[in-house]
Amino acid sequence: MSILVVGSVALDSVETPFGKVRDVLGGSAVYFSTSASYFTDVNMVAVVGNDFPQEHIDFLKGKNIDIKGLQREKGDTFRWEGRYGFELNEAHTLDTQLNVFESFTPEIPQEYKDCEYVFLANIDPELQLDVLKQVKNPRLVACDTMNYWIEKKPKELQRTIESVDILIINEAETREFACESNLVKAARRILSFGPRALIIKRGEYGALLFTDSLTFFAPAYPLEDIFDPTGAGDSFAGGFIGYLAGTLRVDENCFPQAVIFGSVMASFNVEKFSLERMRDLAYAEIEDRYRDFKNLTYFEDI
Repeated sequence: MSILVVGSVALDSVETPFGKVRDVLGGSAVYFSTSASYFTDVNMVAVVGNDFPQEHIDFLKGKNIDIKGLQREKGDTFRWEGRYGFELNEAHTLDTQLNVFESFTPEIPQEYKDCEYVFLANIDPELQLDVLKQVKNPRLVACDTMNYWIEKKPKELQRTIESVDILIINEAETREFACESNLVKAARRILSFGPRALIIKRGEYGALLFTDSLTFFAPAYPLEDIFDPTGAGDSFAGGFIGYLAGTLRVDENCFPQAVIFGSVMASFNVEKFSLERMRDLAYAEIEDRYRDFKNLTYFEDI
């Protein structure tokens, strides 16, 4: 079952204590799509400038990501530059150039409007709502957001949240959006806004899933080499939604398994800069790490 994703495509420049890269492939739609493509078909809607390299187009096509919805406009592609210290959970933004992304208005191709799984990546909540008006009758809608929209467009964001099934945000955004310091209370408040489930991304500390009847925690996979956490959250979302779409599930009983697959994909993402780890990732590796995840917290009751 195919997924529709609407988000950003970017050229990133990133520096960490372990190296740096310039103008590499990035953006929320790219990380999500690449991750989800291991589980099902993905249809991407985004915008790039006329400077966007052909090699990146070839990469996306090589992952069987449908890019008929990738708009190419006159101007430069969205660029982001950031630096991470040894505390890899937080990026320090050095420069942001929205370029063609600033005037991006998602236009959903006719053949995408029947997609039953939709992911609204981190864009203006008004644009997220506009996308939902263009799709017909999705079985499951998930979305992401950030502190900027929480602060600048809280009413518009709340209207979006009322229309989605799953919200995926980080720990600080959860507290800010709910105006509540206690994470459990914050989660319960956000669920009262309308979504069926809330997933809280906690970086190297794992992820928390909340529904009205379920609380589930997944640790982060213990890695020896972490080069670049950029895109880890979108890779998580791609694994989560990709698993659900690939198994044709929407019921919350399978959400914990989806969280683990999301965590698996995020763990691969951070092992190299940009999408480099995903270029040669085999599905057998995903299955092996999924089994490792299960063993991380399993114990016999004696």
